Amino acid sequence: MDSASSKPAASGNVDIGNSGDKRGQGRRLALLSVTDKSGLVDFARQLVQRHGYDLVSSGGTASVLSQAGIPVQEVSDLTGFPEMLGGRVKTLHPAIHAGILSRSDNPSDAADMSARGLRQIDMVVCNLYAFQSVVASDTVDPSQAIESVDIGGVALLRAAAKNHCRVVVVCQPGDYDAILTELAAPDGGHEVTAATRKRLAVQAFCHTSDYDAAIAGYFGRAYFGQYQDINFIPLRYGMNPHQVPASISHPLGLSLPIVTKCGSPGYVNLLDALNAWQLVRELREALGAPAAASFKHVSPAGAAIGTLPIDPETAAACMVADLAAELTPLAVAYARARSADRMSSFGDFIALSDPCDLATARVISREVSDGIIAPGYEPDAFELLQKKKGGKYCILAMDPDFQPPLEESRTLFGLRLRQRRNDARIDPAEMFAKFSADARRDLTVATIAVKYTQSNSVCLAKDGQVVGIGAGQQSRVHCTRLAASKADNWWLRRHPRAAELRFKRGVKRPEIANYIDRFVADELLSGDAELLEDAATRPLGPEERRVWLEKLTGVCLSSDAFFPFRDSIDRAAKSGVKFVSAPGGSANDAEVLEACGQHGIEIAFSNTRLFHH
Repeated sequence: MDSASSKPAASGNVDIGNSGDKRGQGRRLALLSVTDKSGLVDFARQLVQRHGYDLVSSGGTASVLSQAGIPVQEVSDLTGFPEMLGGRVKTLHPAIHAGILSRSDNPSDAADMSARGLRQIDMVVCNLYAFQSVVASDTVDPSQAIESVDIGGVALLRAAAKNHCRVVVVCQPGDYDAILTELAAPDGGHEVTAATRKRLAVQAFCHTSDYDAAIAGYFGRAYFGQYQDINFIPLRYGMNPHQVPASISHPLGLSLPIVTKCGSPGYVNLLDALNAWQLVRELREALGAPAAASFKHVSPAGAAIGTLPIDPETAAACMVADLAAELTPLAVAYARARSADRMSSFGDFIALSDPCDLATARVISREVSDGIIAPGYEPDAFELLQKKKGGKYCILAMDPDFQPPLEESRTLFGLRLRQRRNDARIDPAEMFAKFSADARRDLTVATIAVKYTQSNSVCLAKDGQVVGIGAGQQSRVHCTRLAASKADNWWLRRHPRAAELRFKRGVKRPEIANYIDRFVADELLSGDAELLEDAATRPLGPEERRVWLEKLTGVCLSSDAFFPFRDSIDRAAKSGVKFVSAPGGSANDAEVLEACGQHGIEIAFSNTRLFHH
């Protein structure tokens, strides 16, 4: 709304006071009060001269119109009450809001308006104090910023939008031309169509919503800094360091279901944390076992459920053989999730479905990780984790009972997208009934994993854990190649010769994991021999890899969308895939079924696409 409150000259003014309704004379009434005055004069002049409107305004808007020779009356003349409190109170008056909110088809409203001599307002043209622009300056402090919080303007827009069945609400100068065009339409009766009034109302509600969010964000940062309020967490920056400010809050202003117990989360941390939490929560619900996920760049590097006992070969491949005696199912879940793709899991964000226990914290404490989200932490586990990264390790506690709204939204390039959130339920008994118990379990792991993997995506799973993910590829076969090659690598790392490798003291865990990857792929680098006690160790050869990979079988594959061609099935078969789930619906489904039959693969069409962006 207006940022100035000077009283305009009275030249050319008309009497539109509250002493009587002039609707019978064909004059409509428009209230104009804007900060952005671009296009205002021409719009107002046409309202008056071509479409039979009287104008009422205040402050700077009234001054601009009057100086342009356009007849306009002050709000104070309509209300009979002067502006006060240095301009803080102008339009907050029953004569204004009754004029906006009164309904033409309501006899009680008509009686109230007549008894008080009030006039209906047919159009509200209002945009708000430029709060975002004011607080963009580093020199502005909260005491100055508070004066740029619009009160009356927000009330005007919401009132007009609420009564859009009668009132035209305009909050963007870019809509002036379209409104004038409709008013001038032949046989249109100088009216704005119902469809346009609805569109403008939604736009007004969005405008005030965004405005409130900007205010909450600024004062949250100003008053709480790096500390956390119950419904607002300021972040260091957004996706990149130059994207400031950044924050997380509940869209309805409610308490957040997430609490920072240690460290300070970043924007990307929270994207990983909230996606990973959904994944492990759904695995827990679907399979009834503790679940863990290792997330990097908004896709899982690995995920698994945890059961005991863990065999020595698996413990060694997961690099937890020395902790095997004390592992819990939750600790096993994370160890296996991390082992799916140790190179990609470097610097991961961890999600646990159950409260973190000491055994799990011990596994995590040895790995390079950015943070963790879990429904809680045992005291000794929390004490151990908070020592990571010099006390700056990000530890988040998630309310396990939190249920998100059914609708979700995001803003992209200044535009807001809305959709029903992906609440598709992955029910193994329903979706994978025809398969064995092991296949049902692994298809469930793979399918829930792709639900939270950047599309296009394919996931391979075996023995209750992800063994390969192909995320964010533009073609389905590239997803499958990537996922299958990672599954091959996962299996090759279990080769007996990999298990026999002995490293020198002081070699770090990431160096060991990366060496093993190169060892099994015959891609050793110069200087790698210095890591080993036996420098003469040779990498796996082609024949050793072929023979070992032939032993990989019983793998499950889930795809987030249909297979357009059989090439993905042909590639998956080379990595031991025997069970497949995909939505179906391709023109080549018959060809895909034929390929599955040729490779001895069982397939189920889920009829549920699981794109995730």
